[in-house]
Amino acid sequence: MSATVVAGCQRCGSALEQGDLRCPICALSVDESSTRGVQLQKVQAKVVRCVNCGASLEYSAELKAPRCAFCASVMKVETTADPLEQAESFLPFTADEAAAREALGRFLGEKRFFRPSDLATAAALESLKPMWWPAWGFTAGARVSWTADSDAGSRRSAWAPHSGQETMSFQNILVSASKGLSERECDQLAAHYQLGSEQKAPRGPEDAQVERFDVTRSGARKQILAAVESLAREEMKSEHVPGSRVRNLHVAVVLSSLETKRYALPAYVLAYQYKGKVYRVVVHGQDANVVLGDAPLSWAKVVLVVGGVLLALVLLVLIFSR
Repeated sequence: MSATVVAGCQRCGSALEQGDLRCPICALSVDESSTRGVQLQKVQAKVVRCVNCGASLEYSAELKAPRCAFCASVMKVETTADPLEQAESFLPFTADEAAAREALGRFLGEKRFFRPSDLATAAALESLKPMWWPAWGFTAGARVSWTADSDAGSRRSAWAPHSGQETMSFQNILVSASKGLSERECDQLAAHYQLGSEQKAPRGPEDAQVERFDVTRSGARKQILAAVESLAREEMKSEHVPGSRVRNLHVAVVLSSLETKRYALPAYVLAYQYKGKVYRVVVHGQDANVVLGDAPLSWAKVVLVVGGVLLALVLLVLIFSR
């Protein structure tokens, strides 16, 4: 991690990074004395913010993009007064726009029962927008306490209680700072990025936009802690809790260190229209085989299935009522 450390927390001694408003470990407010005379850089920027989903993008008069790349809603121009986090590492686009179009074609052509049979032929591409979405990359140290029931040492009972404490570390974990993408979309995209390809400047399509960080590192503490707890729970279950069967696993995490990096991650946001309604698809900017999106339902098939279930229930009632 290459974040700039400017001071130490007065309560717990943890490293404070440029732009922190609170300690990311103990949440103590950062005041002027905490930074020991270090002047934090404040960036005042002009951005366009979506009035629907809240995503903010870097404003560019040349791009002339009055609609949100994520949901196509109207954007409004605003000038920020508070410090903005700046992406320090850009991952390059390695999938081009042609690959993104092909990925959309494969997505529309997938044979799924509840989709309209003419989706691939009747859908029309409305827009394709390359962009970088923001995420925190973090390395964390933590002390994890756990309790669980397992079949180890249970003897005559089916379960026996166990507990313990472990010192753990987590490397290069991504936590979304995007408002334009859902948490599910970010999680599924994040697993396929090549963090080793990072660069200091953006490299990709000329019209690619950059979504801005809307929260500080200390403001993201809740999401980071939740990610650590989830990872710790999985590791406890697979490596530390004895036995082959586990239930009632609980973990309590106390962070001991936290270093962060601000990433800008590439993706294509595509909008297509089907019978007058617009749907969104997101294609990974480094692996076009990763495609997430929405698709319409064939209500005729839904009605057919519901009708079949109801008919089966009526027949069962008639049979057992005789």
